[in-house]
Amino acid sequence: MNQRSRAIVAAVLLPVISVVAGFVVAGLAVALSGSDPFQSFYALFQGAFLNPRALPETLVATTPYIFLGLGVGLGFRAGLFNIGAEGQFYIGALFGVFIGYSLHGLPAIVHVLLALLAGILGGFLWAAVPGILKARFGAHEVITTIMLNYVAFALVNFLINNGPMVDKASSAPRTPYVDPAAQLPILISGTRLHAGLILGLIAIPAVWFLLDRTTIGFRIRTVGFSPTAARAAGISVAWTILATMGISGGLAGLAGANEVLGVSHYMPPSFSTGYGFDAIAVALLARSNPWAMLPAAHWRPSRSAWPCRRTPWRRWWPPRRRRTPLRRRRQHPPFLP
Repeated sequence: MNQRSRAIVAAVLLPVISVVAGFVVAGLAVALSGSDPFQSFYALFQGAFLNPRALPETLVATTPYIFLGLGVGLGFRAGLFNIGAEGQFYIGALFGVFIGYSLHGLPAIVHVLLALLAGILGGFLWAAVPGILKARFGAHEVITTIMLNYVAFALVNFLINNGPMVDKASSAPRTPYVDPAAQLPILISGTRLHAGLILGLIAIPAVWFLLDRTTIGFRIRTVGFSPTAARAAGISVAWTILATMGISGGLAGLAGANEVLGVSHYMPPSFSTGYGFDAIAVALLARSNPWAMLPAAHWRPSRSAWPCRRTPWRRWWPPRRRRTPLRRRRQHPPFLP
């Protein structure tokens, strides 16, 4: 077996072993709680793949993980640990929803394209800040991206709660609804599955082509292997770091724009449910390989998918406590004065 075959086998076996180990640990936890782990895994599989109503929702939840996993994995290839995908996700959604509701009268294809590009721009600019700090001053990207996450949360909260982006006609704090021309089209009638999934499928080969077939991709991989060797070869490490962080943030911002244009059609202050942090696990499971990002991204929401109502899992979950008869109270004689 040559070196390339060993690398392919390792790339396939390690994620499979990780998934199997996760099932074993989860099965032990379920068994210790007094339930049947096989029934629980069957219910999980049924809710994620077999139920016709739950499968589109699983794909809806898969879409942002594709973009975010590609963005975080791109940073890994350059030796950068982008913890700020959550904040970039917020800013990309903020830019996208602003273009979505502030412009009117545009053709649908133009309006959607402008809103998506705005989301990419927002994520790019937000990720460029830690990129500049890393390239110019050597500030570690883990610290700066984590700090910028909270800055993004506070900025979104200010703009949507009491700021200029609040919808004054709404009782709850949120932005106005995006224009119907800016909404991503629905793929399956009666579901929330939108065209963002197609964009995610297009982004996978695009990122692979960027990494493996372009000059900037070669620079990213070289800097990830050894910044010293890259510098000796004449590659600008600083510009490569800045470009990598910007592209990574742009993918995260595209994920946020997809969510507001395809799912909610507006943006509340508390928008994300930890997509950016979960994307780190997605990228690690895929080993930063763009082609493995789709199954890894689908795996994350499928773990939390449960069958819809009136399915067998309702019979055993949540576990019912055994009812024990109450002890009869002792009948004390009445107090006699």
